[in-house]
Amino acid sequence: MQENVAHVARHDSVTNTLNGTAFAAAVEHFIDRRKHTTTDAGGIVIAVIVDTLDDIGRRYGPQWADTVIQSLASIIQSSVRRDDLVARLATNELGIFLSGATIEDARDISTRIRTRLSEATFSADGAPLSVAIRLGGSSFDSPADFNQLRQLANQMALERDDENDDIPIRVLPAA
Repeated sequence: MQENVAHVARHDSVTNTLNGTAFAAAVEHFIDRRKHTTTDAGGIVIAVIVDTLDDIGRRYGPQWADTVIQSLASIIQSSVRRDDLVARLATNELGIFLSGATIEDARDISTRIRTRLSEATFSADGAPLSVAIRLGGSSFDSPADFNQLRQLANQMALERDDENDDIPIRVLPAA
């Protein structure tokens, strides 16, 4: 029973990914642990913003928006590495934490996400749904703050349109 309660407290009920609080705590823990060891590499935080989720919810109902975000979370989870973290950070935003990843790793993962999303078919009441996402990232290899990393990843996602296959990633300057 305690395990179930702990799971519910740390996970989003729709996507079964980490919730924002648990995700932030895990990234902060990684950053704090890095302060005491020199062997860990930095990491990358990726923001995945679903541009069309609100439109889908308004037009077809919240259950369809939930289905889309569930499917996208599954696509992301099947696209990342085994130890990477995936979380629902907002109604229309998922976050990914790639510990020890290079910018090339993040680009490979974002390409897999976009490819799998383009191969997926979404429909509501027999009508095709258009699911458009934006990806952006922030990379760090020195002490960092989770909120700063998330804000920078969001900013990078919003600077590019969803047609661009390359994920914009900004490296956080060393403190």
